[in-house]
Amino acid sequence: METRCNFWLPKKKRFCANTLLKDSEFCGNHTQRSNGQWIPCPIHPSHSVLEENLQSHLKRCPFYKQAQSLLLQPYYQEGINAGKEQQGDQNFSSEMKRNAVHSMTPFQFSLLINKIKSLHASLCNDIRDSFKIPQACDIWTNRQVDRTLPFQEKHVMQQASILGNLEEFGVLKVKLETSVDDDDGVPAVVEFGAGRGYLTQVLTDCYGIDKILLVERKSYKLKADRSLRQKESVTLERLRIDIEDLKLDAVESLQGVPYLAIGKHLCGPATDMTLRCCIREQCDDSPSESTCPMIGLAIATCCHHLCQWKHYINKQYMLNSGISKDDFNAMTWFTSWAVDADHGSDLSGTDWSFDLQIRENEHVESDLNTYEVKDMVKNMKAVDRAVVGLMCKDIIDVGRFMWLKEHGLECELVKYVQSNISPENRLLVARQKS
Repeated sequence: METRCNFWLPKKKRFCANTLLKDSEFCGNHTQRSNGQWIPCPIHPSHSVLEENLQSHLKRCPFYKQAQSLLLQPYYQEGINAGKEQQGDQNFSSEMKRNAVHSMTPFQFSLLINKIKSLHASLCNDIRDSFKIPQACDIWTNRQVDRTLPFQEKHVMQQASILGNLEEFGVLKVKLETSVDDDDGVPAVVEFGAGRGYLTQVLTDCYGIDKILLVERKSYKLKADRSLRQKESVTLERLRIDIEDLKLDAVESLQGVPYLAIGKHLCGPATDMTLRCCIREQCDDSPSESTCPMIGLAIATCCHHLCQWKHYINKQYMLNSGISKDDFNAMTWFTSWAVDADHGSDLSGTDWSFDLQIRENEHVESDLNTYEVKDMVKNMKAVDRAVVGLMCKDIIDVGRFMWLKEHGLECELVKYVQSNISPENRLLVARQKS
């Protein structure tokens, strides 16, 4: 029987899948040739290296040339969209967040849950259902596209609804083939966290976009780029860069070109970084007029458990709502509960009440502290945890929505697909008032 390497890959949260060497617990890549310490490569943390071999590895690391090339690009500025770091700010892993929650007293845990319920009831009741499939997307929804392109109905429904909401909001309109007026369409589109780029593929096929910029830090196979480049009228550019380090104003091809910013399932802090990237006045001490103005935006948020206080776009909203940094870290961990239950039906209407009600009673705190938080969490029903997780997601997204309004944009936060298509179904849509 073939056995697998016992080396733990912390970034991927799994063991190495390579086959063991004979008489060893590890594969050829991870064999323990010495007592040295394995550390993540500082150039790219996707792989590890023995600490004693670090200097020689840096010279031949496959990501070295890419990193050096990126440093020379005018649009690269390290950490420009990360947010202003304050003393004590750091990234918290899911394990650190979980341990912090489990270290709470049950009374503190109950207070936080009730605070979340109260805040959600006061701020998040206006998130309406807005599942839109525009007529312009018929060629995709009816499978009239090139059969060599990948087609998954749930993804096409999400992509079409994102574009349908943009059309309803007045940002997108169908570009007529007989028209020569540039105002009939969007001059350019920038897709953040583009992945393979199929949201832009649908947008281009259905609305006649001519200039495309795809922003993605990873390399993907089976990209939409090949199909998009076959369109003679389309100009396509792909930037392999982290959104955190992207100075969009410095991208030469976007100079003087108004653009539409889109992103489907931008994980965790990538949403906050994208908002900063598009609305520069938040980050600049001496803001100047943008050389590439944003005309509209649509971001489907995702993976709130990865959000970090140091990157979050609207800390003041949280603080004004009585949510501290520690509360925020706990809430982001709670959001992982949102996938605990069956999403075959909408959970938003589920009646949920905490078993241990907090009353005005001097003995209540000591009574609660006879329990442990990890046991209380374990004993909660899956649907109860899911509803709490969804509440926390909504509160985080409402803060982003409010930040956009504070910066002079007209915006909406909607549920753009049913939860049985995707439980990650919140969409931020915005446009300039002018």
